[in-house]
Amino acid sequence: MVTITIPKKLTNGKELIIVPKEDWEKILKLARKKISQLKLEKGIEEALEEVKKGKLVGPFDKVEDLMESLEK
Repeated sequence: MVTITIPKKLTNGKELIIVPKEDWEKILKLARKKISQLKLEKGIEEALEEVKKGKLVGPFDKVEDLMESLEK
């Protein structure tokens, strides 16, 4: 991958890097995939905590059982 670094002197103190668009799209795709995985893992952890605390109920075989559970 070819990259070009632009010195801080030319960019008001921020160093910039130029990469080909194709490479940038690959990097972006990987980053989005990783973020999705992290969100999924966090959601699973939260669900398991709720199970441990007894916050989840069901499944129900009949609507009447569901309604009874909701009334509690």
